[in-house]
Parts: sequence; structure tokens; C-alpha cells
Amino acid sequence: MVREKKCRELGMRVWLQRGTEEQTVTERPASSPGQFQVVVPSQPIVAIVGDDIILPCQLEPATNALDMTVEWARPDLNPRFVYVWRDGVELESKKHFIYKGRTSVSVDKLRHGDVSLKLSRVKLSDQRRYRCFIPTLQYMSSLSSLGVVSLPAIVSINRTSSAVVLRCVSKGWHPEPEVFWLDGEGNLLSPGPTETVRGPDDLYTVSSRVTVEKRHNNNFTCRVQQNNINQTRETHIQISADFFTIPPSSSVYIIIGVIVLIIFCLCSLAFIFAWWKWKQQKPRTTQTMKLEPLIDGERD
Repeated sequence: MVREKKCRELGMRVWLQRGTEEQTVTERPASSPGQFQVVVPSQPIVAIVGDDIILPCQLEPATNALDMTVEWARPDLNPRFVYVWRDGVELESKKHFIYKGRTSVSVDKLRHGDVSLKLSRVKLSDQRRYRCFIPTLQYMSSLSSLGVVSLPAIVSINRTSSAVVLRCVSKGWHPEPEVFWLDGEGNLLSPGPTETVRGPDDLYTVSSRVTVEKRHNNNFTCRVQQNNINQTRETHIQISADFFTIPPSSSVYIIIGVIVLIIFCLCSLAFIFAWWKWKQQKPRTTQTMKLEPLIDGERD
């Protein structure tokens, strides 16, 4: 922790540095009737694209801030203001156009010294440092981590000679996430290399394949996670044991069909030949029977 003390006529300003967050606490001299400070978050602020978030700025002890001037600004913008409260009203005209209709403070909470900023429909471009400023009190609030996540989906299941290949896809992530496969006992599996595509909107699509063999419960999980924004999404699938049994291929059915056809043809040919043979022998038998009486008459 780095502390830099600067004495001024109105009070003493103490700057606190924690990791990537720069935070300011203002204290009044001991001789003043009261002492004020800003309560700061101990963890980085995390936002998900499309969600609404709160950038904290709280006066302690609680003090009515309705009559104070409250300014939220982004130093890298021109104009820099993202929200201005002055003389009991919001000055919408002071805002930078990209924040119009997206920033607000709670009037009810202002009465209790809570001047936190609500930022609606977070965008990737919002990942910047914001300053909450009140005369004699100043606090730097940093939107230090910004992300977007989506649920993964197992989009294909293919059989091989002795296993099953699963493919998992998850679209619309920022920053780039990692993909993990787990079995029913939570053990990590060894998938192939993850395919990553970054779209024109700076969002990532990840795809991963894993080959699995028949197991005790055949439960598998595709997990997509981003550690920087502490976000994880996963999907589960249970594969029937019968699915691992490879059915006869179409070629086997074709071979069986051909064999049956050949047998049928041979039987048909044998029947036709037998019938033809019988037809050939029948006239000869009749002719022999007709000639026999004549031979007997001649003998008389």
C-alpha cells in the first residue's frame, strides 16, 4: 500500500493504491465537527456486456448529498462527463453522447450519502477509468474488468470404431475464454486443441472436441471460463450406453441383401429348370403309352 499525504487548508487527502485500483479517501481535520471518508470496494468491479452495473461511491458517515454537486467523469472523453448532479437536478446536457440514457444515480440513496453511479447496458467501450467527484471529496472508481459470456452448447455427437466424439461451441465471449471437458467424477479430460475465432465485434467464439469412451455413468461436461472476469458457463450431457455400441453399417445390409437376392434367384432358376424338365418328359410318356396297344395288336 502506497500512501501519499498532502496537507491542505481544508483537510488532509490520503491516496490509497491497491493493485490496479487507485482510491482516494478524504478526511477533515480533527478540529472539524465531523469526519468524512469514501468507502471503497475491496475487489475489482466486474461487468458483463449488456448488463447494468453500479460504480460505488459512498460517503461515510451517511450525509445528505442532494444539495451537493456530484460529477462522474471519464478523463479520456471530451466532454468528459458521464453524469452531473447539480442544484438538486440531473444535467443531461452535460453528458457525453455515448452515455445519454445510460447513467443515473438514485435520488433516495443520495439522501443517505450514496452517490454511486448506475451504468446501464454496458458496452465493451465502457472499459475505462471513471472519476466520482464531490467538492472537497474525490474518489477514483475504476471499471477494471469487463466481459461478455454465453452458454456453451454441445452441437455434435459422432461415433467412431470404439468411442464417441463430442463437439462443444460457445459464442460471444470477451475476453477470450478457456474450454475444459470433465467426466462425471469431475476429472479433466484431454480434448483436442481449442479453435478460437475473433469476430468483427471483438467477441470470441470457441470450439472444442473430445473423444470419450464408455464409462460408469457416461456423464460429460463442457465448461467455458474466463478467469479475468471470474465467469464460468457449462453444459452437461449424458450418453446412453447403447450409443457406444456400433450398429451394422449400411454396407453390411447391402451385402446381406445381395446374398438373399442371389439365393432367391438360384431357387427361382432351379424351380424353372425343374418345371421345364418335367414339361420335356411328359409328351414322351404319353406317346409311349399310345404305342404300346398297337404293338400288342400286332402280336395277336
